[in-house]
Amino acid sequence: MHIVAVIPARIASTRLPRKILREIAGRPMLAWVYEAARKSSALDEVIVATDSDEIMDLCKKHGWMARMTSPDCKSGTERVYEVSREVKADVYVNVQGDEPLTRPDHMDQLVAIMRNEAAQVGTLRTPCTAIDINNPNAVKCVADSNGRALYFSRATIPFDRDQTGASRYFKHLGFYAYRKPVLEKFMSWPESSLEKSERLEQLRFLENGISIHVAETPFDTVGVDTEEDLRRVEAILSRR
Repeated sequence: MHIVAVIPARIASTRLPRKILREIAGRPMLAWVYEAARKSSALDEVIVATDSDEIMDLCKKHGWMARMTSPDCKSGTERVYEVSREVKADVYVNVQGDEPLTRPDHMDQLVAIMRNEAAQVGTLRTPCTAIDINNPNAVKCVADSNGRALYFSRATIPFDRDQTGASRYFKHLGFYAYRKPVLEKFMSWPESSLEKSERLEQLRFLENGISIHVAETPFDTVGVDTEEDLRRVEAILSRR
């Protein structure tokens, strides 16, 4: 299998302006993501997909592969799809540019999911820490006994009705792997009702009958959306 990782990196972030270029422990956020992905032996190529000349210049400076994509892309998945139209691969891995705690292990596990020919979409989850159980920005994932996603939600699921404390909560990590045909299907479908409600694009696959295969990783991440997130990640990376 030929595996291509794509890092969507748009410049126009709203909650934390220009976050992809913000420095964390002395390096741009994008550097942490790109170099972690590049260390995975499971990947054949790593490509930054951006809509910004400034990000493109940063990539050229560091010798990172990059491609310009449309500023009209509404999601990271759409940006991955644009790259897939020009770069051939068996599987495309979507690595969010605002996940500076990305590890090569995340890439390895995603690719391992896709070794199963039945898997069209793969993703990761990790045991939820106490700080994130009731945090709507930490998306929860419930899967069946075969490791396929039942649902993703910003709500705390499963709901512990009897307050037994026995429920296990899993946080979804924003990494995906797709085969090309399902990416094309995703682009042909309208935004789904659950997707609109939760603001979670992966629900478009579930609402259209596409299973998402889920692997569990012990390595949590912190997606950076705020200054607080940035400080939290910097403290973690400074300790590594």
